[in-house]
Amino acid sequence: MSTGSSGEQRRPDRAVLVIAAVLMVVAIGIGYGTMQQGGVAGYSPVGPKTVPYIIAAALAGLSIMTAIAGLRGDFPEREEQNVPPILWILGGLAIQMLTMKTVGFSLATGVLFAATAKGFGRGPLWLTIPVGVVFSFIVWFIFSKGLQLSLPAGPFERLF
Repeated sequence: MSTGSSGEQRRPDRAVLVIAAVLMVVAIGIGYGTMQQGGVAGYSPVGPKTVPYIIAAALAGLSIMTAIAGLRGDFPEREEQNVPPILWILGGLAIQMLTMKTVGFSLATGVLFAATAKGFGRGPLWLTIPVGVVFSFIVWFIFSKGLQLSLPAGPFERLF
């Protein structure tokens, strides 16, 4: 047990303090947005504004606890980040969002599947893209035909 005289003093963790600040900004944004909503019937204290206020309060509490832990230096050492897999996944997500309306759900989500598999070090793209397209088409078929829900349809989906 440390008595504080060991000379080893932990420094505040700036990354953790940034996370705490972002949490607080989100909490304030949710609270402010909820206050700006129109009035609700006054016969019940619980209504549509209750849950956003609870979420804002929880985020504010998490922000405060995170800031305290960051100031104390209580967070464990973080592992070094491996950036290329993250870029593969983010790139696949960006391609999906940008092409969903033009090429359809199956092809766009198939590319996301393949990029995510590549990010996790699995399979070559020539194999994972077709597998992803097949899985995505099955999901599209279940949602659009079975559940009568609308997902973006491209040339491939229009064949069916």
